[in-house]
Amino acid sequence: MDDATRTELEAAAFRRLRDHLQTRTDVQNIDMMNLAGFCRNCLSRWYQEAAAERGIEMGKEDARESFYGMPYEDWRAQHQTEASDAQKTAFETSSKSH
Repeated sequence: MDDATRTELEAAAFRRLRDHLQTRTDVQNIDMMNLAGFCRNCLSRWYQEAAAERGIEMGKEDARESFYGMPYEDWRAQHQTEASDAQKTAFETSSKSH
């Protein structure tokens, strides 16, 4: 497989992950962090960092909006729930290994 095709396939898979996360508003970021070690915010930061590496200016909120499908504060107000004590404890434990 040539590099251009590989890049196109990776980009398509990445867009599908982004779109999937936009529809799965029931999946909380803290749960993603506890299980996988990354969340929507991580993805948006990586996106922003990739843009910066290419000389493209992108603000944190612009990058987040690309992953949330709306302004971050709107998503939080509509979909984010308060983390339970169990989620917080799991995060404290799992974040030590990241």
